[in-house]
Amino acid sequence: MATKTITLELDAYEKLRAAKRNDRESFSMVVRRAIWPDAPMNGEAILAYLQNRPFHFSEEDLDHIEAADKADVPPKNPWDESNP
Repeated sequence: MATKTITLELDAYEKLRAAKRNDRESFSMVVRRAIWPDAPMNGEAILAYLQNRPFHFSEEDLDHIEAADKADVPPKNPWDESNP
């Protein structure tokens, strides 16, 4: 089986090491059983994404912003009797 060497920051390494179930479990095994959910893009996620990007917006950036804007609907108003 082919292998690939990667570099991790210390905090990421510690999280990975802590996720091992026992001493015989390899880091590859830990990564394979990890779950990678797609988090919805909210304002906080957009800000974090943009802080690491160039100042100008690419088409991809604008697509992400538009998708997040469409997905961000206000909650129902429980006091609004016209919208049961």
